[in-house]
Amino acid sequence: MTNETCLVIGYGSIGERHTRILNELGCRVGVVSKRNIDYPIVYTSIKEAIDNEKPTYIVVANGTSDHEATLLQINSTQFDGKVLVEKPLYPVMRSVSRENSTTYVGYNLRFHPLIQTLKSKLKNAEIVSVQCYVGQYLPTWRPGTDYTSSYSASAEKGGGVLRDLSHELDYLQFLFGEWQEMTASGGKFTNLAIDSDDHFSLLYRTDRVPLVTLQMNYVDHLTQRMLIINTNNETYKVDFIKNTLQLDDEITTFTVERDDTYRSQHDAILTNEVGSLCTYIEGLSVVKMIEMAEKASNKKVWVSNE
Repeated sequence: MTNETCLVIGYGSIGERHTRILNELGCRVGVVSKRNIDYPIVYTSIKEAIDNEKPTYIVVANGTSDHEATLLQINSTQFDGKVLVEKPLYPVMRSVSRENSTTYVGYNLRFHPLIQTLKSKLKNAEIVSVQCYVGQYLPTWRPGTDYTSSYSASAEKGGGVLRDLSHELDYLQFLFGEWQEMTASGGKFTNLAIDSDDHFSLLYRTDRVPLVTLQMNYVDHLTQRMLIINTNNETYKVDFIKNTLQLDDEITTFTVERDDTYRSQHDAILTNEVGSLCTYIEGLSVVKMIEMAEKASNKKVWVSNE
């Protein structure tokens, strides 16, 4: 438990989740929202909230397209505490000066016990290939809401599978290192009423892995999220829906609640256990990877990470 004062900027579903979890951790939590919400500590101005609450920790949980302006507002107040920005960091590459601050990006899947287990088990493994797949039918993502009005449906708001499902880009980087050369293919291939990309496939290599493939989409009615890793000695198969890890013929099932990875991420920031957190620089590298994947797809070429 902690007695820190926190501020959550944005009170959509993810902002509400951060607020609830931080309250459960014993923090005083103020919220910045333009909407009339049912919460006891609410501000409409970031500056007023920081001046009044004097937080030590700020969570930026508004729309991806608003992250740059929000960080600039935070910078203007001379706030020097910890910041967590929801993923992805920006819709396109930006250069807000946060490199030397304690700013992290909300790739909470790094704290999933399956990822943490792989990180440990694969530490010294010679990896031959990695196959990653994630797919879910967009209209069923947020029950009770119209998918066509969500940010996911709008390229302008930062939607599309490359940005929406960028957890995969980040945890692959976390486990296997940054990409070196890549090609990609993607776009809108379905009859979904959206203007963002609904499919993307990436093929790339890292210094550690000669062949990584990633496929992501908005149309899989089965809801699948999996990872297959072949080393010279064994095969790992991860199912994030069933929370299972198969190592050759042996299957281990993990118990994971939806809030667990978010709670672990907040715990890590509040206690300065930063080893598994996504840094601001790493978050920027995911944004760059997204842009380069789009370039590779549009130009039908290989691109390099220089």
